Amino acid sequence: MAPKVSGKKSAKKVLETKEITEIVVEDDIIDIISVNEKKITKIDPSQEIWYKLANIFITSVAFFTRFYYIWYPSEVVFDEVHFGKFASYYIERTYFFDLHPPFAKLLIAFVGWLFGFDGKFKFENIGDSYITNSIPYIPLRALSAILGTLTVPLMFETLKECNYSVWSCILGSAIVALDNAHVAETRLILLDATLIISVAASLYCYVKFTKLRYNSFSLDWYKWLFLTGVSLSCVISTKYVGVLTYLTVGAAVAVDLWHLLDHKTGLTIRVFIRHLYARFVLLILVPFLIYLGWFYVHFAILTKSGPGDNFMSTEFQETLGDSVLAKEAKEVNYYDIITIKHKNTECYLHSHQYRYPLRYEDGRISSQGQQVTCFNSGGEDEGDKWEILPAQPFQGNKLGHPVLQGDTFRLKHVATNGYLLTHDVASPLYPTNEEFTVVTIEEGDGERFQDTLFKFDPVDKRIDTPLKSKASIVKFLHVPTIVAMWTHNDVLLPEWAFNQQEVNGNKNIQDNENNWFIDQIVGLSGVRAQFVPKPVRKLAFLRKWFELQFLMFEHNNNLSSEHPFASQPNDWPLCMSGVSFWTKDNARQQIFFIGNIPGWWFEVAMMVAFAAVVVFDQLTVQRNIRILTARSRARLYKNLMFFFGGWIFHYLPFFLMSRQKFLHHYLPAHLIAAMFAAGFLEFLFTNNRTTEYKEKEEKPDTLNTIAYASVVILLFAILVTGFVFWAPITYGNTPLTVSEALSRQWMKMKLHFTK
Repeated sequence: MAPKVSGKKSAKKVLETKEITEIVVEDDIIDIISVNEKKITKIDPSQEIWYKLANIFITSVAFFTRFYYIWYPSEVVFDEVHFGKFASYYIERTYFFDLHPPFAKLLIAFVGWLFGFDGKFKFENIGDSYITNSIPYIPLRALSAILGTLTVPLMFETLKECNYSVWSCILGSAIVALDNAHVAETRLILLDATLIISVAASLYCYVKFTKLRYNSFSLDWYKWLFLTGVSLSCVISTKYVGVLTYLTVGAAVAVDLWHLLDHKTGLTIRVFIRHLYARFVLLILVPFLIYLGWFYVHFAILTKSGPGDNFMSTEFQETLGDSVLAKEAKEVNYYDIITIKHKNTECYLHSHQYRYPLRYEDGRISSQGQQVTCFNSGGEDEGDKWEILPAQPFQGNKLGHPVLQGDTFRLKHVATNGYLLTHDVASPLYPTNEEFTVVTIEEGDGERFQDTLFKFDPVDKRIDTPLKSKASIVKFLHVPTIVAMWTHNDVLLPEWAFNQQEVNGNKNIQDNENNWFIDQIVGLSGVRAQFVPKPVRKLAFLRKWFELQFLMFEHNNNLSSEHPFASQPNDWPLCMSGVSFWTKDNARQQIFFIGNIPGWWFEVAMMVAFAAVVVFDQLTVQRNIRILTARSRARLYKNLMFFFGGWIFHYLPFFLMSRQKFLHHYLPAHLIAAMFAAGFLEFLFTNNRTTEYKEKEEKPDTLNTIAYASVVILLFAILVTGFVFWAPITYGNTPLTVSEALSRQWMKMKLHFTK
């Protein structure tokens, strides 16, 4: 048995020999486990091959689940709207504002740049086609899939470094490898794959560091302490919830330092301060400098004016140069001659002297009015030119005044000298939608006046800002009938309209396909035609950083509006609700963010059991009854408590937050809970009782391998079954009948296609 010392008795001398691997403190007695006992705290070398094979297997599973059908859907999904757009802004170097730090977004932009993405596609709407717009979306998604895959072997190695059996390593990593929520979040263009692998790397590096606690100030000791700091910096540089990982590691560091301060360790104050200094530099100072470095890169890239300008101060905006768009964007004034372009189909609003036929092919009678179509003429056709006029004829004093994005206005067709209008007459191809036509000046100024009134509905909702060519994306809403001007290229008009696109009034005014913009102001001359670059000023980096930090925190705290798929933290551990990411109505397909529920419930069961064991142990110890061995208690209160505390730090703070909360906020806590659950299950199958309380002679601290392996195999089979069951709504590539959708709608889930 290892020697025991009381107080300072020889403790310093024994520590200086470095022939120790663990110290267990009980009743003021330090039990120093010597090098001779080191082998029982290390993995048996003969088992290494099984660990390697198991790690390869579970990593392959993670790779398959994340890369399977990664090309589907070939459309923008959920928050790809945001993070793909930010990559576009980085590539175009136009300034934008976001609530999250730049590290993960820079990674996405870098991959996009490597694969030739030019940044012109802005990921405006869920459902926008990647194929049509020639976007390298698969490499962008593959970045997340690779990071999500690598998270799994990191978990495996973390459990191995904690001296758990190969079965625990498989179980803990399989919970994440086969989790539908982790798979869904780490195969799309999102930030969470970077966040989660950074959390896993932080825990792995810190575990590696703690195993070197008795080789203090060695090269390896510094290396793993430094890598812990780098990993923590990656977490906090991806999302500010990374501070919860800092709390996890920080609490463990504080406990470690408290033990080092104990006089029984024999450390001098000078050596203790050296420990403190090393941790301060490598866990706080270096990560903070790395964190600042990403913002430096962020500001260095975003040098041009962009959509984030209005969030910043005037002094900040003066540091930004004009964007390429700024050179072409001009304020639109009343009585300007303009061309109008549809955002999705890139065709120009057009009219000509030809009229709708008396009867359509289906027998319906038309108004026989002047045709209004959409035509890809390049904006050079005379039929594409329109004069924008104020809503009231007597507002002639608006000559030269800018058009605002929320204004009511009229459009006069220049070539045929008539007003654009829509009315309660069915359109040629869509009987449910309204026909667009052009009427004479006399009709437009007389009895048809109200029908000629339109109002802009800006996508950015800034109704009081001037309308700009190229830059302002708006909907044209008809004032009397409240329909939106729309065109489509799925079906073209017949030969009587020269196979051009139909323009009609869409009653679904929120449809993103209703978006248009002013392409050109015809005949622009003089001062308005000239581009005068604005002067660019300098502002200190820290001044810009402080301003941005304040705004990020302010807007983060104000993000409290309701959302149909928002959920509360009390729902998360049991995975009671999820989030709809994408739907395809005509195919009855859906991507719904939800976890592999059996895995989540297993974690909760293990945490409840852990709390019960800890309470029971504390009660018995209080009565001086020591049922558990010293080693099992060390595992319970050091290793397992570290993971349990990490789960608490990553979960409970969300109860204090007033901002919007979603199920994906729980994924870091779920990751830690997976390692905890696997470790604690092994604890339950280990002979933890002291010899005094054993019913039969068994070697203490040994695992009942056969029984444990059987349970792990059963749990693995359950995880596979659960993953396959919810896979249709994870990948969205399988149509679901009503009964199939209903069978997967558990608890508070709200799936589509259940009716």
